[in-house]
Parts: sequence; structure tokens; C-alpha cells
Amino acid sequence: MSDSLPTLWHIEISHYSEKARWALAHKGVEHRRRAPLPGAHMAVALWLTRGEQNTLPILSLDGRHIGDSSAIVAALERRFPEPPLYPADPEQRRRALELEEFFDEEVGPHVRHLAFHEMRGDPDRLRAIAEETAPSALPGAAAAAYARAFSSLRWKSGDSEAADVDRHKIAAALDRIEQELGSADYLVGEAFSVADLTAASLLYPIVAPPEGPTGEEGLSKGLRRFREPLVERGAFRWVAEMFARHRRPAKAAAAA
Repeated sequence: MSDSLPTLWHIEISHYSEKARWALAHKGVEHRRRAPLPGAHMAVALWLTRGEQNTLPILSLDGRHIGDSSAIVAALERRFPEPPLYPADPEQRRRALELEEFFDEEVGPHVRHLAFHEMRGDPDRLRAIAEETAPSALPGAAAAAYARAFSSLRWKSGDSEAADVDRHKIAAALDRIEQELGSADYLVGEAFSVADLTAASLLYPIVAPPEGPTGEEGLSKGLRRFREPLVERGAFRWVAEMFARHRRPAKAAAAA
């Protein structure tokens, strides 16, 4: 295994990490993966970026540590231009990047907050997630308490009013997808682009496609209730279709 392989520092269940993993998979880039303990990942991110960023994903590529999923996609597009994620047409590229920013800023944070908020009401699912991501030395109950405390401090997951805003924002995102698509298959032009990748990956925790990090079995009871009236929507089905068509297995050389 080459020491020059790119390394993705990620969190397995993170939808922003899924965006980076999907970009690597789309371009067929063999890479290593490193998954620090959630919580401790903030110190790792600060160390890698010399204090500039405290979140993952981060891609170590050609001697650089690139934070932010959009910056990662941009770096991959420069380093591995085929197959492209940016449309060749300047106007289409502008639209694709505009949509990427919309889903990054207006959708992703609300999906994350709602997922953690609803998990608080499903102790069994919270414990299962915690046991998957916490050190094996931590008993399940301690791991779950750690996860609950961290999500409360980091994202204020107990805020019910914010969760109502989340639900509105997610519904608006589905509206936006349907408006942008019309009768087309893709959000911009006639090919899969960064706009489609971003929208689908950041909504995966709601849609839970089998090709994603967690399937329907990973949904909390609250998210199941929320998504029930959404499953017949065109945008919901479109997210599932993007995963089915375009989410190829990544060539991850090693994981730790």
C-alpha cells in the first residue's frame, strides 16, 4: 500500500463525511480512512489544520490537509478531473455550485440537528450508535450518556423549537429539489454533478437509502415518524435514485 495515498479523516455516520466519501468514490480514488472518536475528532481536526478548523471531514492530499466538504470536492476536481463533478458549461457550473452552497448551509445543519434531536427520544438507537463509535472500553450506557451529552453541548440537540425549524427547512429542501428538477433527471444539465451529490448525501439521514452509511434500520423512531409522509414525494424518491445510480463503493485501502 502506497504511503502517498490520500487519507480521509471522517465520521462514519456524518452526512458531510458521506459527501466527501461519495466524491472520492465517484472519481475512483483509492484512499485511506481514519475515524477518530466523535468528540475527540475536534482536537484531531484542529491539529491537522493548525487550528483553522475543528470539524471533519478533512482530506489529506498531496501534503495538504483540506477541511470542509466543498473544499474537498474542489480539490478532488482539480487533482482528479475525470469523471467530472463540475459542469463544463460556465452557467451550469455556477448553478451547480450555488446549489451545493444552498444544501451545505441551509439543509445540512438542520438534518444533523433533527437527527440528534430525535435520537434523544430513542434510547436504544442512541445506545447502538454510541457503541458503534465509542471505544470498546466504555460500557453501552456510558457511551450513550457520552453521546447525549456531546450532542447537547455541541448542537443543542434538546432544543424542540429548533427541531420545528429543522422540519420546515427539510421540507423546503424537498420543494427546492422538485422545482429545480422539473421533469429532468438531474438538478443541473443532463449529467450527475456536485449539486446532485450534495443534495443526496446531505439528505441521506432522512431517506436512509441502502447504499448509504446506514439503512432504514438505523433510523430513530422520531425520524421514522417524520419521514413517513415524505416517502412518496418525488424529491425523496430522487435522493434514493441518486444513491442507487451513482453511489459506487469507494476504494478505501484501509480504515482505522
